[in-house]
Amino acid sequence: MSRTPIYLITLMCALNHSGFGGSRVAISLYALELGVNQFTVGILMALYALSPMLLAVAIGRFADRVGPRLPMLLGTVGVGVALVLPPIFPGVATLYVVAFLLGSTFPLFFVTVHGMTGDIGAPEDRARNYALVSLGFSAAGFVGPFSAGLAIDHIGHLPAFMVLAAFTVAPALLLWLRPGFLPKRAPHVAAKGASALDLWRIPRLRNTFLASGILSAAWDLFQFYLPVYGHQIGLSASAIGAILAVFALATFIIRLGLPRLSRRYREEGIITGAFFVAAFAFALFPFFQHAVALAACAFVLGLGLGCGQPMSMSLIYVLSPRGRAAESSGLRVMVNNVMHLVVPVAFGSLGTAFGYMPVFLSNTAMLVGAGELIRRGLR
Repeated sequence: MSRTPIYLITLMCALNHSGFGGSRVAISLYALELGVNQFTVGILMALYALSPMLLAVAIGRFADRVGPRLPMLLGTVGVGVALVLPPIFPGVATLYVVAFLLGSTFPLFFVTVHGMTGDIGAPEDRARNYALVSLGFSAAGFVGPFSAGLAIDHIGHLPAFMVLAAFTVAPALLLWLRPGFLPKRAPHVAAKGASALDLWRIPRLRNTFLASGILSAAWDLFQFYLPVYGHQIGLSASAIGAILAVFALATFIIRLGLPRLSRRYREEGIITGAFFVAAFAFALFPFFQHAVALAACAFVLGLGLGCGQPMSMSLIYVLSPRGRAAESSGLRVMVNNVMHLVVPVAFGSLGTAFGYMPVFLSNTAMLVGAGELIRRGLR
């Protein structure tokens, strides 16, 4: 079977997520430029998570029912439209709207991709497919923040949003004009009255949701707080973007080796190990202020967090009832975004009140405790 579909989907993931991921840097730094405090930046980042927390399961059911093209197209166009709003309507109020719109539309693309990737090719291709998609997201994690930082430094905050919006044009045209490469939707077999709680009651599936949520919270805190910390210690937007790009490069590297790693260790064991590596990296951050040292810490963090998410995506597809993979992906996104909603507000408040040191060390403690809890659960 041709490998073209999975490569096109990976390319779309890289482009769309470059715009979406770069928006976090652009919104954070533009808000700080306008004079807001850390708590307000935390609120803006939390708005990314509000809609996915409430709607991700419904989005998954919608994708299972209608197929991948429509939700992916709506999500792509929605991200592009949201990103052009700040240059048209500058100000803090617009950033609240933009953060909410980005959080509402990107999951239409994100949830659908995760639910359908396992349907491409033969069952033995599944691990490779999820590895490729995760590589696309990792590449975007490098390109998006780095592009945002460079654009802010060289052409200004507001034009940077237009640069990020441009990433969504090619995926939107591809989905609109040439959607034939997308897989056919699997038969939807959920019984009438079936609920997401049925999926939550599957023990291994529930454990995977929880592990994914905690890792995602750590990822989100880094993406949110590194720009705040970097701004506070006087780093340029380019330097902040470069540190975030190094983090993304590490996730890309570790994901290249995931197929070999998964042949030697259980998925759950890999995810557990990721907690302890990530905790170690977070503990290092508050002791450094030089960009190179912070980039080294970010690289270690990327190695820890980069392997957990694709392993959880593949495991969720395997454990999901047939025809409910996108719904399971939606439930995963919902759990992740509960954490996305809580973490920026909680740690933004902590940083405003007590400074940056407690933010990093508290997250370290959370990761160590959660990793130990999950490790004991595997016995």
